[in-house]
Amino acid sequence: MELSDEIVVPGKRDDVFALLINPEVLKHCIPGCEELELKGANEYTAKVVLKIGPVKAKFSGSVTLDTTEAPGKLTLAGSGDGGLAGFAKGGADVEMVDQGETTLLKYTAKAETGGKIAQLGARLITSTARKLAKMFFESFEKYASGGNV
Repeated sequence: MELSDEIVVPGKRDDVFALLINPEVLKHCIPGCEELELKGANEYTAKVVLKIGPVKAKFSGSVTLDTTEAPGKLTLAGSGDGGLAGFAKGGADVEMVDQGETTLLKYTAKAETGGKIAQLGARLITSTARKLAKMFFESFEKYASGGNV
C-alpha cells in the first residue's frame, strides 16, 4: 500500500523540521500513541493502540529516522508487533519545501501488514491508513500553529 499527500504548515522549514523530530510533539500527534521514547540518535520506541475495523491492537515497535538530507527531507522506517492482531511495517519520505513563513510538507508512505490485520482486506486497511495519516498531519499543523492538540 502506498499513500501520498501534502499539507501547508505554519513556520519556517527549520522550525517545522525540529518539531517533526521532537518526541513530545510526535507523541501528541500520532493517533493512539501511548508512549514514544528517544532511544538513541534518531531511534525511537513506541506503543500505539489502533482500531482497524473490528480489530483493536496495541503495537510495540521502533522507528528510525534518516536526517542526512535535513531540513529538506526526512526518511523514516518502522515496524510494530501487535501480537495476535499481526504486524505492520513501513516507511515514509517527507519533503519540506520552504515557503517563507510556511512550509509545504509532501509525504509518500508505504506499509505492509500481516496476521489478522492483513485478513481485513486492502480497502479497509488503506482507508484506515489514510485516515490516520490525515489525523497526524492535522494534529501536527494545529500544534505548529500554537494550538492545543
